[in-house]
Amino acid sequence: MNEAQKKLNNLAREVLILSRNTLLVNLRFLDAALSQFELLPIEKSTLLTDGKHILYNPKHVLEIYKTAKEIPVRDYLHIVMHCVFKHMYMNPTLNRPYWDLSCDIAAENVITELGLKAVTTAREWEQTQYIAAIKKELKFVTAEKIYSYLRQSTTDPQKIVEIRALFYADNHEIWYMTAPEIEERFGLSSGVGQDDSQDGSAKIGIRAATAKTWQTISERMQVDLETFGKQRGLLPDAMTQNLAAVNREKYDYTAFLKKFAVMGEAMKINDDEFDYIFYTYGLQLYEKMPLIEPLEYKEIKAIKEFVIAIDTSGSTSGELVQKFVQKTYNILKSTETFFTKINLHIIQCDAVIQEDKKITCREEFDEYLKTMQIRGLGGTDFRPVFEFVEDLRKEKEFTNLKGLIYFTDGYGAFPEKKPDYDTAFVFVDDEYNNPDVPPWAIKLILQKDEI
Repeated sequence: MNEAQKKLNNLAREVLILSRNTLLVNLRFLDAALSQFELLPIEKSTLLTDGKHILYNPKHVLEIYKTAKEIPVRDYLHIVMHCVFKHMYMNPTLNRPYWDLSCDIAAENVITELGLKAVTTAREWEQTQYIAAIKKELKFVTAEKIYSYLRQSTTDPQKIVEIRALFYADNHEIWYMTAPEIEERFGLSSGVGQDDSQDGSAKIGIRAATAKTWQTISERMQVDLETFGKQRGLLPDAMTQNLAAVNREKYDYTAFLKKFAVMGEAMKINDDEFDYIFYTYGLQLYEKMPLIEPLEYKEIKAIKEFVIAIDTSGSTSGELVQKFVQKTYNILKSTETFFTKINLHIIQCDAVIQEDKKITCREEFDEYLKTMQIRGLGGTDFRPVFEFVEDLRKEKEFTNLKGLIYFTDGYGAFPEKKPDYDTAFVFVDDEYNNPDVPPWAIKLILQKDEI
């Protein structure tokens, strides 16, 4: 590297350090996040981050600084927002151009809401009209919500490219590269790329460690803002929305449903208890007569008796209810945990019991889904369902009721006493709230797009 290039690299580095220090002075709650990066110069591209480094093209940094000294400050903060909201750890099935734009919009919206003069640039005014249109449609402007909105509202790929030009600050290509590709191109072990090499365990460890670091920073920021934000005047809606979204606990409904299982006998060969030594010895001794026949039955865990209760109050969407029941059925049908004969009750209730449908086999479940109608739309009270189930048990309708799943998106009155079967409340909550349930109940919080 010649002296001219070294000087260029150092000048650009000083610009980025100055940008970081400017943010530190104005946004103390971001101190940990702002100090995470090692600055490394690169010859091509613009700005990139893998969560551990900020890779910068010196010419690009000096050009934007020459245009306006606020631009590199805003771009630095833009990169930090990607890391705080863990945008680089995306679902690999997402559409890349849409996800890139969604992350940029979410980051730029948060920065604009901070209202700092040090990050106010011309592109902020260009973005205003487009962000205003999104806010008319979305209550929460997070990357995930924006992504769903864009997929539904904008089908022209060229339009996505044009919109992204308004929000662009950094190149996201490193997010989608494997760890060997990152190491080969940039000469570093990254905390982002998916690894497909034979010795990838170390790379995957780096990725996991980097993600954990940013998770800790995000959680700390959320606590700081919620605790001290109002006193400091630092409680922007977009920031708290995005932190709540990234820090919320995510649930696997499929895995959860399998927990509602009881031991039952199913027509299946039990290979675990089959002894091949005696079997083959018998064939050798008596030719075609084995000593032990394979066992015909095997004890497996299966869902046999349970209740799905549905909140049909006015706050619950009929379409959402049907999707939830359909999802539950699809999970049951696709696994061995579903008996040929079951005793399932689907109970619709608002403030009173509106319908009880008994399902005993898959064919009845199929027919119910075709003809299902939502009944109720009144207030919300959870107690009638538990009283009704208790009456069914007294009538010997259930012999071994394992559990009850209550699907709701609202708040209601809970029973005072714990039932002697497992109970789970599945809340649909796009507002990232944390509704209270009795200590004896299991709580799951899902988003609509997870159903």
